[in-house]
Amino acid sequence: MAITGGDGLSRVDDRRSLIRNTLANMACLLLGTTATAMLVRWELSLGWDYVAAATLTLSFIFGFVIYFLPSHPHRDFGYANFVTAFRASLVSLTAATVLCFETLHQADAILWILVGVVVLALSLDGMDGYLARKYRQESKLGARFDMEVDAFLILILSVAAATLQKAGAWVLLIGLMRYAFVAASWFIAALGADLPSSFRRKAVCVTQVSTLCLILVPAVDIPVSNYLAALSLAMLTVSFAIDIVFLLRNRVAA
Repeated sequence: MAITGGDGLSRVDDRRSLIRNTLANMACLLLGTTATAMLVRWELSLGWDYVAAATLTLSFIFGFVIYFLPSHPHRDFGYANFVTAFRASLVSLTAATVLCFETLHQADAILWILVGVVVLALSLDGMDGYLARKYRQESKLGARFDMEVDAFLILILSVAAATLQKAGAWVLLIGLMRYAFVAASWFIAALGADLPSSFRRKAVCVTQVSTLCLILVPAVDIPVSNYLAALSLAMLTVSFAIDIVFLLRNRVAA
């Protein structure tokens, strides 16, 4: 059935504008990420798997955004989401480095560069929220996008900590805990409910990234790195426990 009327046409135009704007932003960032990965590959004599890993990782993240794009209420992708997408680009390059650089534990210079990239990504973490509020572009998509990029960064950093033997394999629990929570929500409906905004949750997230980033510093080694990872895991466990109890109590009350 044809859509008639000014409001209907306006909504269609808004959707088309959003799709065009989003794809244009993502294409630029994907191209820039691939070009950067190729430059790094040439400088460090890495294999093409490095370029493929960075490009495919970012493509997967952007695919997640496109999947949820129909629920986005704004006409444009927005400055805030662009910053988050840029952080996703940095995280993708980080992931490729951790997964494809076979002698990472022997390359202090690369580790320092990796730490610098993570610090940059972390420093931009609060900017997307600020821009969303300033330009009134807040949305569930933006919040979810930001959360998923943070979660993936934490997973990659925990893999790096384990790979560098800065802590035992148990350090992977830091990165996997959020995904285990999501998986549990598929079987326990109460865990899939929305959680209220929490400063505690944001602070714990920043602490995870900061601590794991510190662990990667070449000068930080066992047992200090072990203690830091254990403290980080304990904080994360307590935070998730608080949220789980809150959700289960709300379900019982309902």
